[in-house]
Amino acid sequence: MTLRVTFLGTGGAVPTTERNPSAVFVNREGDQLLFDCGEGTQRQMMRYSTGFAVSHIFVTHVHGDHVLGIPGLTQTWDFNDREEPLAVHAPAGTRSVIERLLSATGESPSYPVRVHQVRPGDVALSREDYEVRAFEVNHRTDAVGYALVEDDRKGRFDRQKAEEELGIEPGPKYSKLHRGESVELDDGRVIEPEQVVGPPRPGRRVVYTGDTRPTESTVTAAEDADLLVHDATFTDERSGRARETAHATAREAGEVAARAGTRRLALTHVSSRYAGDVSGHEREAAAGVADRGGDAEVFVPDDGDTIEVSYPDD
Repeated sequence: MTLRVTFLGTGGAVPTTERNPSAVFVNREGDQLLFDCGEGTQRQMMRYSTGFAVSHIFVTHVHGDHVLGIPGLTQTWDFNDREEPLAVHAPAGTRSVIERLLSATGESPSYPVRVHQVRPGDVALSREDYEVRAFEVNHRTDAVGYALVEDDRKGRFDRQKAEEELGIEPGPKYSKLHRGESVELDDGRVIEPEQVVGPPRPGRRVVYTGDTRPTESTVTAAEDADLLVHDATFTDERSGRARETAHATAREAGEVAARAGTRRLALTHVSSRYAGDVSGHEREAAAGVADRGGDAEVFVPDDGDTIEVSYPDD
């Protein structure tokens, strides 16, 4: 199943010519989800061909660089005669801000919009085979992070054992066993699923922090994650500024990724003071990973970068 992440905005509070404010687009097997919606997000969606069929927007907090793209995007949908409902998920206590953004021009969208307030621990979105969960972060305002967590997959079916050792003819019995049902053979033997089906295999996990200091709750949410998208506004020389403004340094993000055992770490919300040179971010984050004994792949995505998230056992 496709799980594709496109970085629409990777910059900090002030946009630059290279980096838009925060926005991450996730396409999970046709479900199009938008995490934060900074200024200019709709143009980034056009530029990088993500499509516009977003059904859910997940807002980490209501600072302008994370939400000022909402009025333009929702108005464009109105101009395009959208009829499908939209859900906007945002931290508890921010409903009135989101509603004002939705009606910034004096008119509310003509299509149904539901503002869903979430608290850490809430399941913001529940689907048949995955959830989006809110978790606690540490910023200067009401804020949450989000974790997209897939259900476990079925164990691998041992076709060779089924056919050669147990004498099960290929056919419907294979499907029943893989679904967890026992089958009876012509000779009277009853074969149980665990004889030919391995243990459940984990699904994929993508975690997006928004703006935050390093937190234990992020470590927990990102445990064994396939992709962690973490605030890395500053490098070490401005660690004091990171503490003052409730952001993280690249090194701190690397330490979080190592402690959580994540496979890949994307550093975002890069301050405009670093312009086009993010080598320090990558170097310091990699050092933070190594210092904590991790092996996460570290990168700073550019706007428009798209990655495919593979299964842990691929």
